[in-house]
Amino acid sequence: MAEVLALIDYGAGNLHSVENALKAAGATGVSVTSNPDVVRAADRIVLPGVGSFKACAEGLRAIPGLLAAMEERVLVGGAPFLGICVGMQLLATRGVEHGVTPGLDWIAGEVHKIERTDPAIKIPHMGWNDVALPAHAPAGDLIEPGEAYFLHSYHFAPEDGRVVAAMTDHGGGLVAAVARDNIVGVQFHPEKSQGYGLELLGRFLDWTL
Repeated sequence: MAEVLALIDYGAGNLHSVENALKAAGATGVSVTSNPDVVRAADRIVLPGVGSFKACAEGLRAIPGLLAAMEERVLVGGAPFLGICVGMQLLATRGVEHGVTPGLDWIAGEVHKIERTDPAIKIPHMGWNDVALPAHAPAGDLIEPGEAYFLHSYHFAPEDGRVVAAMTDHGGGLVAAVARDNIVGVQFHPEKSQGYGLELLGRFLDWTL
C-alpha cells in the first residue's frame, strides 16, 4: 500500500511548487489537504509556509481540528514531519513579526528579524547560500552539506543548540535547519533548490526512525 504524504494547505504555502517537487523526488501519494482526518492518517507530513509568521500561525489555527490532528500524528504517532521556510519557523515557541505570536512550540525558541551587521548585507536574505552541518548533526543523514535557495527576513533562534541541524552565513551565522526526533525543519526552499532540494526531499521520503 502506497504511503500517504499530507501536504498541509492552510492558505500560506507555495503548495503547487512543493507538490511538484515532492512528486519529482519520488512521492506517489501526495495529498494537499486541510482535512484533519487525512492528516491524522498520514504516513508523513509536510508543512510549507510563505509570508509572515503571524499570518501563517493564525491561518493554521483557523482551521478547526487541524492543529490537534498534526499534534496527534507527529508528537504522539511519530510520523516524520518536514517544515519548510515559515513552516520551519512555526516549530518555535513564538515569533515576533508584527507582534508576539505563539508558534507550535515543538522546538523551543524564538523567531527574530535578521539583524543587519554590515551595510553590504541585504535583507531579506535571498538567493543561493551554503548549508553547513554542525558536528553533532541531529538529523542524521537527512540533511547534507550543499547549496540551497533562501528567501527570508526572520530567523529561528532555538533555545537548545543541539537541535541545530545546519547553518548558513549571511552577515553572521543563521540557522538553516533544525531537527528533533521525527521532526525536521529547513529555512531554505527545497522546491527551489534544484538537485540539492530534490535529493533532500527524496531522503525525507525514505526517512525512518
